[in-house]
Amino acid sequence: MDMTTAIEHRLQGIAQLIVQKNLFSKSKIVEYQNLALANKQSLLNYLVTHHLATGSILAQMVAEHFNLPFIDLDHIDIDAVPLNLINESLVYQFKVLPIFVRTEYLFLATDDPSQQAIFKEIQFQTRFPIKLVVVETDKLQKLIDEVLNKKENQYLLNCLNQPIELENPDPVSIDLNKSDEVPIVKFVNQILLAAIKNGASDIHFEPYEKTYRIRYRLDGLLTEIATPPICSSSQIGARIKVLANLDISERRIPQDGHFQMKLASNYVVDFRVSTCPTIGGEKLVVRIINTASIRLSIDSLGLNKLQTERFLTALGKPQGLILVTGPTGSGKTLSLYTALTLLNSKEKNISTVEDPVEIKLPGINQVNVNQKSGLNFATVLRSLLRQDPDIMMIGEIRDLETAEIAIKAAQTGHLVLSTLHTNSAAETLTRLVNIGIPAFNIANSAILLVAQRLARRLCEYCKIRRNDLSQQHLKTIGFCGSEALNLYQAKGCQYCTNGFRGRLGLFELLPLSKKISEQIMNGASSLEIQRLAQAEGMITIYQSGLEKVKQGLTTLEELNRVANHDE
Repeated sequence: MDMTTAIEHRLQGIAQLIVQKNLFSKSKIVEYQNLALANKQSLLNYLVTHHLATGSILAQMVAEHFNLPFIDLDHIDIDAVPLNLINESLVYQFKVLPIFVRTEYLFLATDDPSQQAIFKEIQFQTRFPIKLVVVETDKLQKLIDEVLNKKENQYLLNCLNQPIELENPDPVSIDLNKSDEVPIVKFVNQILLAAIKNGASDIHFEPYEKTYRIRYRLDGLLTEIATPPICSSSQIGARIKVLANLDISERRIPQDGHFQMKLASNYVVDFRVSTCPTIGGEKLVVRIINTASIRLSIDSLGLNKLQTERFLTALGKPQGLILVTGPTGSGKTLSLYTALTLLNSKEKNISTVEDPVEIKLPGINQVNVNQKSGLNFATVLRSLLRQDPDIMMIGEIRDLETAEIAIKAAQTGHLVLSTLHTNSAAETLTRLVNIGIPAFNIANSAILLVAQRLARRLCEYCKIRRNDLSQQHLKTIGFCGSEALNLYQAKGCQYCTNGFRGRLGLFELLPLSKKISEQIMNGASSLEIQRLAQAEGMITIYQSGLEKVKQGLTTLEELNRVANHDE
């Protein structure tokens, strides 16, 4: 189809076509459209991933509706896909893929031919006239993943033997050209690169009396990936300590360091190294901070509509305290960075104090605390208050002094964001009181309390429906009969190995209304505050998780792993 011919149809027309073909009733299609919207999916993708219709039937109907050819992607040669012709971000965002060039035309695979503006942009980028072909939505996503994964594998393979650029020059002398050390260098490089490729957040190097193992933390859980000979533990540890600029001869006390791996001119990954002497030897944990894979957008957090409105309302206030709570590894820092990204503008002076700075944000003044030199949270905060700040972010409130400064700043014209370790939003109030903050100061400064967890997301390619739970049990945990049809369980496939891919946030947001503030000053317990907040529309972490389970995004077992029914 020539791109000069305007495409007037919209995907609402597809919904009408589905009704005309008697696949679903009008009321059912409206219901599925609403569910797809809530699930941040297209109608077609929702129908296929929830096994409500086959991809081939839907794709052929779309092709008929837009008068375009239909192609089966099973016959496409993955090696011939000209991915280099268009920006990969367009492939990710709009789910389009160039599949081949024929007779000076670029054939573009899509499951949504209504994206006319995007097709024109691709035509402008490539200088090729575009011909659209309609394909099955699930096969298109699989092919996109395969093509991009193959490209990334080749890229990492090419990087394997390239030198790693260190952030700091290495003062320790070590001959890396010795025959017995070069394999260790290559092995460590492989471990680091594979961790990046698989999306690991941490790497554990663990020596025991007779064994040595290496584990990745993937989607919050540790997975064993290698068991090198125990005799190699000291060499592997020494190599990592060299990279992190640590003393390789010191194994009796803990050490902390960091380094960077530069994979491309604009692709740098940070690694933070921690050592600890154990009875089996020196254990090392490497934290991976891959900012290229992090999305700082309100949509990526996983808030529902009401939670999003409350979050943005709090960020729009000129002063007050916003606290994000949860255990270690629950995504608190990512939520704070997302908030800072939303707040960042040329008209505002934003400063942070962190331990350490995990993501560098352009336009924001970020300070690393240094306990050894006496540069702690309280010291930095007092300095920042003399720097004419509009917004301040404190990595964590750990003591009374830091809490007092944060409260005072929030009461004197500053928007302050920070974190605490509590189980629920309401328990944050109790925690502040226990630290030593008077209740009236909390009531007059706090504007929003956020508690969160991270649950593993089901793989869209292999998740399977389940019907092994009784109706009585489903009703007990908050389901009705129709919702039970959307229950899924993990299976495992070539794209995920264990049935899960990535993680999603579970949230409870407690805005401090006038009634809640009054109850705080009257000495109400956290349970009383929670009940009042729920009466004002707050959903708990567990209820947030049930929403995700009902949408087919995670499992009941995963929800119960990360959140309590009573929360």
